[in-house]
Amino acid sequence: MNYINMLAVDCKIAGATIPAGVAGVVHLVVVGIQVVVPILLIIFGMLDFAKAIIGQDEKEIKAKQQIFIKRLIAAVLVFLIVTIVQLVINVVGSIGDENAESDTAWRAAKCLINGGN
Repeated sequence: MNYINMLAVDCKIAGATIPAGVAGVVHLVVVGIQVVVPILLIIFGMLDFAKAIIGQDEKEIKAKQQIFIKRLIAAVLVFLIVTIVQLVINVVGSIGDENAESDTAWRAAKCLINGGN
């Protein structure tokens, strides 16, 4: 994906224009949430688990293992929720007449999430 060219595309929706910079920033935030949050959750879980293993306390290892599993599940949920929201907005934003006022908000959301494309 070419982020420089992505920022040069304006979203034209029912006569109004969403600036390309805004669409690009929103898209980068969405991608950041989808990528960075799960990675950070996994890293923090691994650090907690490593500390418990180094301490060699069996109860602490079990407790940290449960926390690690909860963080892993949270990471998967964050990734899937963002993906599902993108899918729904892309599908709903693609349906309808290009000139209809009723689906303008959906097309605007689609434009923002996709970075103006």
